[in-house]
Amino acid sequence: MSTATIRIPEKKRDTLKIIASIEKREMKEILSELIDEYIKRHKETLEILSRPEWLEMIEKGKKEVAKKIKGKTLNELED
Repeated sequence: MSTATIRIPEKKRDTLKIIASIEKREMKEILSELIDEYIKRHKETLEILSRPEWLEMIEKGKKEVAKKIKGKTLNELED
C-alpha cells in the first residue's frame, strides 16, 4: 500500500496524538477510519456527480426555482 503525507494544523495534530495515546492506537489508523467514514457519507453525492443527466436536471431545477418558473413545495414532494 502506498502512503501520502498530509499537513494538518499543529494544534489538531497534538490533540490527535493525545487521543491516539489514550486509545492505544496509531494516528494513521484513526485517520484512515475518519477518511473511510467521510467517503461513506459522501458516496451518494459521488454517485450523483458521476451521472451527467442528473447534474443537468439539478441545474435546470435550480434555474427554475431562481426564476420562480416552477419548483415544488415540500408538501408536493412528499406526495
